[in-house]
Amino acid sequence: MARALMLAFTGALTVATSVAKEKPPVQYQISIPAPPNFSSLNWLQGQWSGKTRPPGEVQLSVSLDLENHFLVFRGEVSLEATPTAPATKEAWMGILSANPDGAGFTLRVFSSTGFITRYRLTVNGAAVTLNPEGGEAPPLGWLFRRNWLRTGPYEFTETVQAAPPEKPFFDYYTVTLARVPPPAKPVPAP
Repeated sequence: MARALMLAFTGALTVATSVAKEKPPVQYQISIPAPPNFSSLNWLQGQWSGKTRPPGEVQLSVSLDLENHFLVFRGEVSLEATPTAPATKEAWMGILSANPDGAGFTLRVFSSTGFITRYRLTVNGAAVTLNPEGGEAPPLGWLFRRNWLRTGPYEFTETVQAAPPEKPFFDYYTVTLARVPPPAKPVPAP
């Protein structure tokens, strides 16, 4: 029985090998899209820091990632309490990608508060606008938008506006962000 099984297996293997020799192997190729043109945002890459009005602090880091197909944003916002708003501390991460039609960009933001929002990012010269477009878990009823204005080679202002449910936008905070210089390279000892 075992011998008959072995002969059957050997015969099947011989047939499979001969069939494989008759058909050349097929190699499948997936076309990789070209990286998006982020040149209008090149100035934004790096580390940024600034003080807000009302009092607070903002840290921002922007870098290319995944073979230059995405810009990754990492930010921290810390605001003191005001008469109309409690103290706030939030960390966030955003992934910027080109829109499928090639016109503009979409920024998906993930917050330490658990919210996931989506923004349409448009560039108009020195001005960058991020308009809300929903998301998988946006703050219910609330809208936030951001306006960045490049004011020099090493600084830009950010104004974050908020709109409570069924109310108009108001300026939530404004910050002037300055580029953080890279750490000095240590000089080797003689």
